[in-house]
Amino acid sequence: MSRFQATLDAVAAAMARETERGAPASYIPELAGVDPSRFGVAVAPVDAARPPAAAGDADVRFSIQSVCKVFMLTLALERAGDALWRRVGREPSGDPFNSIVQLEHERGVPRNPFINAGAIVVADVLLADRTPEAAILDVLTLVRRLCGDEGVGCDARVAASEARTGMRNRALANFMAAEGNLRHPVEQVLQVYFHCCAIAMSCRQLAAAGRYLAAAGRTGGCDPVITPQRARRINALMLTCGHYDASGEFAFSVGIPGKSGVGGGILGVVPGVASLAVWSPGLNAKGNSLIGSKAMAMLAARTGWSVFGPLDDPAPGR
Repeated sequence: MSRFQATLDAVAAAMARETERGAPASYIPELAGVDPSRFGVAVAPVDAARPPAAAGDADVRFSIQSVCKVFMLTLALERAGDALWRRVGREPSGDPFNSIVQLEHERGVPRNPFINAGAIVVADVLLADRTPEAAILDVLTLVRRLCGDEGVGCDARVAASEARTGMRNRALANFMAAEGNLRHPVEQVLQVYFHCCAIAMSCRQLAAAGRYLAAAGRTGGCDPVITPQRARRINALMLTCGHYDASGEFAFSVGIPGKSGVGGGILGVVPGVASLAVWSPGLNAKGNSLIGSKAMAMLAARTGWSVFGPLDDPAPGR
């Protein structure tokens, strides 16, 4: 048995007792009906010879939504290098993930690559010399390689649902296009963005896919994905920007780099140790998984993984 298994079983049991579970993202019709009682958790040690440990609904696939921005950014940095930062900033936004306010003040340059506007610019970078279908396949190929599963794909119904209802994302994209920060047609850029958000994975797959960020840019400690410097920078952005305008609270209560998505998933990275994934579809007021955030805090406390030092155990009844 994995040395993490008892901890994961305890976390899953504690989360099952939680009565306040948030609500799924209702503005994406295909996500609105997901059962909020679901919860999964998985931990993938840096050593790839040790398979991920998991508990709960860890093998149920869900729409990773904005967690995909980590993988999109990884590819974009390989394609564009540091020139990317002339088009996307590296600062926390302090605003909701789909806000247009700062774009107006900052002439179409998004604050960071993890808010929607920033990820749309990243999608534009990934489109260079490619069709939308090829750019989507590039992201899928990376994710499949990272998690070791060629069966990972996009949920076509979720992608279509986002395309029908994603008017705010169209507003963000059109504003940036007007400011000259998109190089391709808006609908092509959004096609890439929506399909990447619609990638469906389980907690076990997602934890395995994030392993390279815990292993200085390598899978299993040997196969290079990105440089150690870029892995460190992505982790830094996850810590400071990965939960939108709740990033400070996540750093305060959990203390590890993490990236959330409105599908209810959270990818966490403990450099040199492991990557971890949780999923529960009910969201809090900031658009992050309510139960998933509590589970991450409990995991960090019980393992001592917070990068800032020991945390109090937030488990119910303690």
